[in-house]
Amino acid sequence: MAKLPEWIPDWMTGAARAARTELLLARAGAQVLRRTGIAGDVTPAGAIALVKHRGKTNPATLLRYHAENTPHRTALIHATAEGDRAYSFLELDDQIARYASGLAALGVGRRDRVVLVLKNVPELLLLQHALARLGAAAVAVSWRSTAPELAYVLENSGAKGLFFDCEAAEPARAALAKSGAAVEGRAFSVRGAVDGFRAASELLQAAPGRLAVATSDEAAVVIYTTRTTGKPKGAVRKFSRASRLPVLAFIAETPLKVGQTHLAVCPLYHSTAYAFVNLAHSLGDCVVLLDGFEPRAFLDAVERFGVHHTAVVPTMLHRLLELGDAELRRHDLSSLVAIFTGGAPLSPALAIRVMDALGDKLFNFYGATETGLVTLATPSCIRAAPDSIGRAIEGNEILLVGDDGRPVPRGEVGELYVRSGNLVAGYHKNEDATRASMMDGYFSVGDLARVDEAGRYFLEGRKRDMIISGGVNVYPREVEDALSAHPAVFDAAVVGVPDPEWGERVHAVVELRAGCACTEAELLAFAKLRLAGPKRPRGLTIVERLPRNPTGKVLKRELREQLAQ
Repeated sequence: MAKLPEWIPDWMTGAARAARTELLLARAGAQVLRRTGIAGDVTPAGAIALVKHRGKTNPATLLRYHAENTPHRTALIHATAEGDRAYSFLELDDQIARYASGLAALGVGRRDRVVLVLKNVPELLLLQHALARLGAAAVAVSWRSTAPELAYVLENSGAKGLFFDCEAAEPARAALAKSGAAVEGRAFSVRGAVDGFRAASELLQAAPGRLAVATSDEAAVVIYTTRTTGKPKGAVRKFSRASRLPVLAFIAETPLKVGQTHLAVCPLYHSTAYAFVNLAHSLGDCVVLLDGFEPRAFLDAVERFGVHHTAVVPTMLHRLLELGDAELRRHDLSSLVAIFTGGAPLSPALAIRVMDALGDKLFNFYGATETGLVTLATPSCIRAAPDSIGRAIEGNEILLVGDDGRPVPRGEVGELYVRSGNLVAGYHKNEDATRASMMDGYFSVGDLARVDEAGRYFLEGRKRDMIISGGVNVYPREVEDALSAHPAVFDAAVVGVPDPEWGERVHAVVELRAGCACTEAELLAFAKLRLAGPKRPRGLTIVERLPRNPTGKVLKRELREQLAQ
């Protein structure tokens, strides 16, 4: 018998995977329809809109659907000290259409990129969706960016436009002069007038043209990932049909429903806030937007708006608990059904303290800008294994790979690779970095993990942060969790420092809880009781504040530099 061409097995594997994805999509879609109440929320106008917009998967489609289905339902409330500004779905859609028309008139179109340097303001969401309607890409970066950082993003992204907060005017002006980005006539200030620039509100004077929503292959967002070394990389996220599966599966495992309210406090330029705002709007829910996180303002907002769910980073949970039980009890938080946390490691001690204080409403997720949502630990999972990041969300295939490139046995630590329809398309203008992160269709951001017999995953830290002391691999996460169990510890970070005898030695840097006192010797003794020899810190430093990026991740590179000095 003649030998089959070599391409057939790969083709058959791809076809089988695609067919399986369609079956899982149908099942997950049915679960979401049943559990969230979406089916009962469709009006006759909404049914027509569903047919009209079928096949389109980017978030701008969803907002247009809700503008036709439930036009007068409140979609967004921007809550500030000066007062609240509410938008219905119809108003959001109208302003998105006006921004899109105004940008189109300036020559912004398919596959162009526009940089957004904005605080947590409605304009950030409106512009993201307006660009999606044009098939363009929004490049959202921190409004705290310095001129050199912003110049790099403008130049690297090939930006054709820029919107910046009026308080970031000087870095924006300097960055434009330095980068030479081709944004002439397409640089706008937001929230205030700035000499030499037009106000973004001028674009709202454009007629709200009913532009066709771009296909998923055209619309995108580019998120420049936070890096502790080197230049940030622009992760390009598109909105394919296959990307729906992990999202639908995630919704099916949570209490998210139609008619709820989401509280957004994380920076909107970051993946976490962006993802959860779009999850809420996909269900037609209302989003309450705060300028940032302040513990008492957070509690006030939950009570005042009857918030059902929110997404925070672990540092925010620490700050809430620092208020004390009496302050927490003073607020009516009974509307809350889910607190989602991710973006940085959640210590087991903190997880249990949060659920003891606020109820079993905590959901710990693992994911990255490049991979989307990968695992989810529900409250029952956290109670059973508080150090776990949960089980794989349907639609994700996870591999744990050793240094030899082969999967490690269950229970052993390996580099976490994931394959799903939610992976980014790659790093913008950086094929080398894209290839280095990929393996047979799987993507890794360099995290280390293990999986137990129950299918629960446990993070062990970043591969670049692993410490080799006396030939023994030490995973910082285990040491950090042990120290975080001490009642006086707010948070702990563990790094390796050079040692002439051991190669590296374990050093811990600890931030204490407000009002607590403890000595370095006490904490070293506490760790010694809980950790085997090579894992025990050989040194420990107590600091007033651990260095963090705006999303709460500890900057270990800075710690190493400080210790080296």
